[in-house]
Amino acid sequence: MGKVAIYPGSFDPVTYGHLDVLERAVDIFGNVIIAVADNTSKKYMFSLEERVDLLKQATKGMKGVKVESFDGLVIDYARKKKTNVLIRGLRMTSDFDYEFQISLTNRRLAEDIETVFLMPSERHSFLSSSLLKEVSRFNADISSFVPLCVARRLKERLKK
Repeated sequence: MGKVAIYPGSFDPVTYGHLDVLERAVDIFGNVIIAVADNTSKKYMFSLEERVDLLKQATKGMKGVKVESFDGLVIDYARKKKTNVLIRGLRMTSDFDYEFQISLTNRRLAEDIETVFLMPSERHSFLSSSLLKEVSRFNADISSFVPLCVARRLKERLKK
């Protein structure tokens, strides 16, 4: 314990699956920085500031958790934070191909930085931000999938 790990992602929006992986990472490493990506080539429902704010609300009171934003390469961010551990969540086997490709690319660019894959519990393994945004458009109740702050913000956003 006592090592800092970085959990990068877009978190658009954060789900209970993300939080499950986060809790597992904190149990292992003690301290985790949730690094919210600002990828200008991606179209987000929520702005970077909104995603950071929602994560701060969702993780309020969790010990060992810090929420920040970053742009650029996550390996450069990791070096800036003086850590060599990246956390990635794997929900389904379909995630593995994409995540494996990213981790091998990161390893080629920075051999000293390790990627640790964690799986959420079975009850959250099917959750994806994209799916939840889609069902939200049809007024589905997503309160069992996301923190209340996210459910409210999604509902407000879709009214516009």
